[in-house]
Amino acid sequence: MKFLRKLQSIFIHAMPLLLFVQFCFLMPTYATMRNGEDGNNVSDLQTQNLVRSIQLVDKSIATYFSGDEMTMARFYNPDTKELSSERGSVWMYTASIEAVNAILTSLKLQKENDNVLLFNRHYKRYVDLLKKLFDNADYYLGTFKLTSFTQEKEWAVYAVDRVREKGKANVTGILNVYDDQMWLVRELLDAYHLTNDQVFLEKAEYLTAYVLDGWDSTLDDKNKEHGGIPWGPGYVTKHACSNGPMVSSLVWLHEIYKHKSDQIEHRYVDPKDKKTRRSKMLNKGDYYLSFAKKVYDWQKRYLLNNQGVYTDMMGDCFPDCTIAYENVNGTRYRANTLLKTAVGPLFSYNSGTMISGAADLYRVTKSKKYREDAQSLSHASFEYFAKLGKQIPAYYTYESSGFNNWFNGILLRGFFNIYPNYRKAGSYMESFQKNLDYGYEHFLKDGFLPTDLLKGWDIDQNKNNLEGMFMFTYAAQYAILSQYELDKSK
Repeated sequence: MKFLRKLQSIFIHAMPLLLFVQFCFLMPTYATMRNGEDGNNVSDLQTQNLVRSIQLVDKSIATYFSGDEMTMARFYNPDTKELSSERGSVWMYTASIEAVNAILTSLKLQKENDNVLLFNRHYKRYVDLLKKLFDNADYYLGTFKLTSFTQEKEWAVYAVDRVREKGKANVTGILNVYDDQMWLVRELLDAYHLTNDQVFLEKAEYLTAYVLDGWDSTLDDKNKEHGGIPWGPGYVTKHACSNGPMVSSLVWLHEIYKHKSDQIEHRYVDPKDKKTRRSKMLNKGDYYLSFAKKVYDWQKRYLLNNQGVYTDMMGDCFPDCTIAYENVNGTRYRANTLLKTAVGPLFSYNSGTMISGAADLYRVTKSKKYREDAQSLSHASFEYFAKLGKQIPAYYTYESSGFNNWFNGILLRGFFNIYPNYRKAGSYMESFQKNLDYGYEHFLKDGFLPTDLLKGWDIDQNKNNLEGMFMFTYAAQYAILSQYELDKSK
């Protein structure tokens, strides 16, 4: 008995050491199981990025969304545990769809590379979440009649603000904007490619028709279209954000239809009298690619500044910014308003969408001008928007005030899209990786990351209201970086 008691005593005192040794040997295996990695053809960082992306989305959906209707709160404060009564706009809501699509894309890539554990664990539930988010986006949906440059037509589109009943939102005047529809088109097409659900494609094409109906097809004194899409049907100014985001989606639609005979109606102004509105049927594949080039060319012509990045908008309206109309053969149409000057601040997403657009146009046309545009714009954007050592030595600071966190995510997407044809963009993306990891390792609080990844949370806890869309953009960035790591390893 004494021997057994002595042996028991030795075992008890040695237990911490034994557990420590066991932990050291088994921790890699545990981490692999936790991350869902099967260890084949995938880097640890690629898997870690995807796992963190999933964690951020799961936390955000559980926190910012409520009810089966998926009502989204705009802010949450992890210190005070307060959820704002203010609802997220449709743009903010779409950020959640963006993150889910990015994760689904990464999960499919994992499966294609024989890493099936994460795919099997998360893919179906994320497809279900994606469909639920799109279904409840209809709380932003409304119907109105619009007089555009070529027709008068009733449209069902997405309002800025959410309402209590699906399809009943007020979308008149300035209460809907074209860029909100564009972000949804992008996510609908991503969803279509991920699921092959035809409903997503049909909705994407409907919203695309609405957006292109906003194109200024009136003619100048040289019989050239004035071009450009105003910020919304209730605005005159033509913004980078209401043009650039459409380029990639138009290229994707071209790719879907390039080998098909489907037709689409094209509405235009007759160059003979510069007034009569006409229409003709065109091949869809050709139509979408032609419009992608037109939108891209308009934005490059008017908004690319001498610093090599994009200005916010064409403004300085003449004689004023009131919407003008003209009557042609007894029918009322919207008329052109002269915009004299490119004005406004420089936002990273306005360059990011054009990098992506140029990369996509290069992919389908092989025209080197698009590749060169994307390369030079990537370099100029990194030079302008990334500030080395501003906060921490060896780290690049990206502006995080206002909505810049989300804007920067669009720039990252641009770098990722051109990376196959501009390897230097890899170093630009790695600056995002460092910042995300720094924020995750130093400031993660109850599953939340701060608005400023390098500075962290404010000392005043009442100032730590966190935009829900920022959590989703961090998740989308991590998912994109997961894809980048996989591409880099090939």
